[in-house]
Amino acid sequence: MDVNQEFRAGEVVYMIIRNPHAQDVAHVQQAAIVENPDNPNELALFLHENYYPLSDEFALFKSEEEAEAAYKEAFGDLETGETNYYG
Repeated sequence: MDVNQEFRAGEVVYMIIRNPHAQDVAHVQQAAIVENPDNPNELALFLHENYYPLSDEFALFKSEEEAEAAYKEAFGDLETGETNYYG
């Protein structure tokens, strides 16, 4: 799958981010698809004032609702106390 073909510069995407200091903490974060400043022929993910080369290592969602559903499937629903996370 070529992620550079799936997205266009200027699109807003959503992803699940884990806290690197506390692996049991995760949330849905908004990010932007932009032209890679190091390689204008490729796209990059702009998140937290940093550019990341766009790759299939990122689980990106086109809508916040899709990301929230994936979050609930992976980690459970905090509102109901139901949890699926085991480590």
